Amino acid sequence: MLSCHEVSKSFGTTQALAELSIQVNKGEIFGLVGPDGAGKTTFMRMVCNLIDADMGTITVGGLPASRYPRERLGYMPQRFSLYGDLTIAENISFFASLYSLDKNITRQRSEEMLRITGLTGFENRLADNLSGGMKQKLALTSALMTRPELMVLDEPTYGVDPESRKEFWQILYRLNESGITILISTPYMDEAELCHRVALINSGKLVACDSPLGLKNLFDRQVVEVRAGIIDPYFFDLCPGVVDSSYYSKRFHLLVEVNEQIFDTLQEYALHKGFADITLNYISPSMEDVFAFLAEPRLPKQPDVV
Repeated sequence: MLSCHEVSKSFGTTQALAELSIQVNKGEIFGLVGPDGAGKTTFMRMVCNLIDADMGTITVGGLPASRYPRERLGYMPQRFSLYGDLTIAENISFFASLYSLDKNITRQRSEEMLRITGLTGFENRLADNLSGGMKQKLALTSALMTRPELMVLDEPTYGVDPESRKEFWQILYRLNESGITILISTPYMDEAELCHRVALINSGKLVACDSPLGLKNLFDRQVVEVRAGIIDPYFFDLCPGVVDSSYYSKRFHLLVEVNEQIFDTLQEYALHKGFADITLNYISPSMEDVFAFLAEPRLPKQPDVV
């Protein structure tokens, strides 16, 4: 459905993408995960033919992105871009008019999409008076009016409450089951787990790409969760057997070498530093662990204060 081959893009001296290659299959939900500035939005805008690549090629449905019919592609940018002083119904009608949809088709599809997104009954509410979740549903409804084959969603649930995020993903699954291919970027690791495949991007480069389970299976290490009243995020950095460490407020996820004695090593290390009461458990790596271990730059250990 979508092929990106060795695409590079720079803005002045800042390189947004560096020889990025990604393949999105027809009918899948494909996720992009990376920190701010990783290049996710730049890539999505290229897919939508809003900006050009400096090098490389992007094809959609076998055609160059610049020639792919715009009505077959739906796009939701990061920020709500519809009109706050128009009602839901007026925004949808305006969007449909941009694609020259006649009134009968607009009415039929509007009713269908409003039902799918749960906005039926709110047609006369001004967009400015909608919650964050409802604004995103309106944006999605508008983008679906042309019955696109590919939906490109740039962090559509950012800043939305957890319940609305859940409802939004239920809608995405229904759309995907109807045959729509979905390309979505997200800052939420739990959402990355809902994708069929995920690409981890950092500094414009592809770090890894696989199913969530496949990414987790990249580990040839084990993950140990440590719970203790420790507030130093670098506490375990010099512990023997610890390959990497992530800190989550009195809770650590440690990537450790496979070693039957690792619990004893960690307990002895903590005891030597004055912490006798720690709880250790093996855990399955989450997508957050995967991202932290594969993509996030490690901060240097801070010197001890004398």
